[in-house]
Amino acid sequence: MATDPTPDEAPRLVSLDAYRGFVMLAMVSGGLALTDVAEQFPDSPVWKTVAYQLEHVEWTGCAAWDLIQPSFMFIVGVAMPYSFAARKARGDSTSAIGGHVIWRALLLTSLGVFLRSNGHAQTNFTYEDVASQIGLGYALVYLTLGQGWRVQLAATAATLFGYWALFAAWPVPPADFNAAAEHIPADWQQLTGFAAHWNKHVNPAGYFDRWFLNLFPRPEKFYANGGGYQTLNFVPAMGTMTFGIMAGEMLRGPRTLLSKVGMLVGCGLLCLAVGMAIDGYIWPRVEWTWSVAPIVKRIWTPSWAVFSTGWTLLTLAAFVLVIDVWRLRAWAYPLIVVGMNSLAMYVMSWLFKPWVKKTMHTHLGDEIFSGTYGPVVESGLALLVLWLVCWWMYRRKVFLRI
Repeated sequence: MATDPTPDEAPRLVSLDAYRGFVMLAMVSGGLALTDVAEQFPDSPVWKTVAYQLEHVEWTGCAAWDLIQPSFMFIVGVAMPYSFAARKARGDSTSAIGGHVIWRALLLTSLGVFLRSNGHAQTNFTYEDVASQIGLGYALVYLTLGQGWRVQLAATAATLFGYWALFAAWPVPPADFNAAAEHIPADWQQLTGFAAHWNKHVNPAGYFDRWFLNLFPRPEKFYANGGGYQTLNFVPAMGTMTFGIMAGEMLRGPRTLLSKVGMLVGCGLLCLAVGMAIDGYIWPRVEWTWSVAPIVKRIWTPSWAVFSTGWTLLTLAAFVLVIDVWRLRAWAYPLIVVGMNSLAMYVMSWLFKPWVKKTMHTHLGDEIFSGTYGPVVESGLALLVLWLVCWWMYRRKVFLRI
């Protein structure tokens, strides 16, 4: 998110701003409510594909919508070498930078709680959203900055392997396990065999949350996150951010831009292959064969951390190629406007977007938002309003940062 200086403070990687803006606009758009339209055409293979790609998969696998959060985590990592190089160039001491890292981590974690509490009767202490997840791992990931790719890769491998070992060693519930008695939703069972160690709600991260989240005041006892998302996801997600740091340091290095694009593509394809190999299937999946660890975004399995990084590397490569190598930038202006104020857009999407939609109905009437494509019009206009706020801030060089 907001992990880099303003344009006046240091040279920027314009392609990274565009990539960040693209991801943020995708998230705030809510898929432009196209899944609502798809429900009107249940027999259309095209609309079925659209609906699949614009929703999170139930458990295993990957849709385009699942790549939004890992893109954020990865972009944070890519931006860190640029951000802290700029701070050093301004003369900031190591202790001052370290203090700011801790402060930023605390603020991001708290921001996630604050935004998740909007509309609740009291503070909603949950830590599975993207802001809190970045904050929880940010300071630890910072320790790998400038340590070289070998140290960074070793740290990432150790983290992912350790997290895998925790799940692999955790006992699988017995066949007569009574999920209802544990207040676990009935959809908890997903996988069989060794992959059952990564089943919904009954993994070690799920049990951790049933202890940890109940340490905070709540209107009722916490038993399970409906989507299966867990606080401990930040541990393997640190690997995603560290992969981003490695990419950012490579991009700041002495190679030519074109060779850097080649590095991103090569590493991206390698990550896709490794992630699928760990999961144990050939894409697209024909049948389940074996699995060291299934690809599950909702609990950020090690295979997901590697697999999703493959897609983020390829996407970044495309942005760098088009914007920085070919110098085709005009088309990316709407993305850059948001990418340079991503934190503002993120906060507005939580706090102002519902109000914007309600106000549009008040002044434009309900008719314009009715019919098959009414939800698309509503989502599109709300997105435009929020973009215009970012544009106003951009024109006046107002950049919200932590």
